[in-house]
Amino acid sequence: MNIGLIAVDSKYPNLALMKISAYHKAQGDLVEWYTPFQHYDVVYMAKVFTFTPDYDMIITNADHIERGGTGYDITKTLPARIDRLQPDYDLYNVDKNLAYGFLTRGCPNHCKWCIVPKKEGDVRPYMDIEEVAAGRRKVILMDNNILASDYGISQIEKIVRLKIKVDFNQAIDARLVTDEVAGLLAKVSWIRYIRFGCDTPGQIGEVEKAIALINKHGYTHNYFLYCILLNDFAESFARVNHWRNYLNGKVTVFAQPYREFTRKTTIPLWQQDLAHWANQRQLFNTCEFRDFRPRKGFICRQYFEL
Repeated sequence: MNIGLIAVDSKYPNLALMKISAYHKAQGDLVEWYTPFQHYDVVYMAKVFTFTPDYDMIITNADHIERGGTGYDITKTLPARIDRLQPDYDLYNVDKNLAYGFLTRGCPNHCKWCIVPKKEGDVRPYMDIEEVAAGRRKVILMDNNILASDYGISQIEKIVRLKIKVDFNQAIDARLVTDEVAGLLAKVSWIRYIRFGCDTPGQIGEVEKAIALINKHGYTHNYFLYCILLNDFAESFARVNHWRNYLNGKVTVFAQPYREFTRKTTIPLWQQDLAHWANQRQLFNTCEFRDFRPRKGFICRQYFEL
């Protein structure tokens, strides 16, 4: 069989496509990125986001097209025989020492800007770190709330014992960082930094508390904060701006404009400008937002005057 793959809206390594590729290669099938110049028995299309454009070409050279991913259907999952396979990392030329995966799935929180609880339900065990790593020494983990289950915490303990370097790239919930958990996180070998979410005013204090606890246990590296930008400019600005030069610049902020899951919406200019300013670290640390000129004839202090 000839198998074609399409990553519709993301260049980031797609775990589902890598596992599909591994499954078909194990069957002796030819697997490649889709091209209109080849005939395929099956084309698999993966779409991550609901708000991004669909694939803009009509596919006429395939006997069957299989569409999956949150962007198409939040209820669709991989068959178990494929889901538990080791991914085909060669598909993306991933470093031989790097793995991707999940230890847990789901999240008990029900934040209005997050689709995970609706898609995956409450947090539950999924895979073991040794199963995900498969001998590789660095692992990108995409868990949505690793600290929300005893299983997740036990997996972090195992990560420490095995001395595997990790990055929980979807962030850790600062509200769940106790002194005991902070001591554990301080022992982890992080690929880059510890990531938290800071999506509400109340989370500012929780993140500060978590940082203080982890630093108390000897952690000396940086932190990364995801900050959703909601409808209130003053609140969003204050929450993002709070971290300017915090701990002498050891906190990196990433501002994310809010997106509707069910329909395409226009991002307000203030969200675009605030994200542009916050997500360029040099700009964020050296220029006040009110002095930022994102385009000719406009200075951001006008937002404070409205």
